[in-house]
Amino acid sequence: ATVYSDRGQGVRAPVVFYNRCNEAAGQLKPGDFNWKEIFGNGVRWFHSGGIFAALSASTADLTVEAVKAAKKHGTIVSYDLNYRPSLWKTIGGLKKAQEVNREIAKYVDVMIGNEEDFTASLGFQVKGQEKLGHIETDAFKAMIETAVQEFKNFKVAATTLRHVITATKNDWSAILWHDGKFHESRKYPELEILDRVGGGDSFASGLVFGFLEHNDAQKAVNYGAAHGALASTTPGDTSMVTRKEVEKQLAGGGARVVR
Repeated sequence: ATVYSDRGQGVRAPVVFYNRCNEAAGQLKPGDFNWKEIFGNGVRWFHSGGIFAALSASTADLTVEAVKAAKKHGTIVSYDLNYRPSLWKTIGGLKKAQEVNREIAKYVDVMIGNEEDFTASLGFQVKGQEKLGHIETDAFKAMIETAVQEFKNFKVAATTLRHVITATKNDWSAILWHDGKFHESRKYPELEILDRVGGGDSFASGLVFGFLEHNDAQKAVNYGAAHGALASTTPGDTSMVTRKEVEKQLAGGGARVVR
């Protein structure tokens, strides 16, 4: 698999092209893993997402099998909706995406996604979405509340909030719903972007870390937002950021040179 990315600059929008036809992961199918052996040994957390589910019809089925098995063994399940229309179009498009993701959602404890993910993948609507260049926090909160009413198994629902000013300057923050309350991260206004690809994944991993390490919703959303912000300042979609750097950012650390 290869992914080609133009990071964009100023008024030129970023463009990402997925070349994932016939990749090894896309050929995985139900029955390929011994879930009883995997989850029966005390796995604490299982994470997957919509990109893997969209690689092929068989990976969609495999993801459903995996989340069912994880829940059966008491493993926490998190899922990043990560809706990518260019991937889903080869296996049934939007209709298939909603069919698969709504089935997966029945077994998810921690659901992650932005406004497009929730609307496209699960069929929820954000009031005023069609008029706004970005989603107002209150409108998105209302949509999250609708989602957790339908999927009562959601213990956490979280999203990044990104207002694209230019390709190289975004307002960035995150919100998280847990136990009937919303927690908002520190805001990063006019965050200077080197490469936005991977920011959402870094948010998700920071959030998971926050829960595993501290079991605290506010810390989780703060870790996620800080990690995502820092990852947007490095090239590529794999984080180059250390825990020390994230915690420095959380403590209010500046951008002065470190020698």
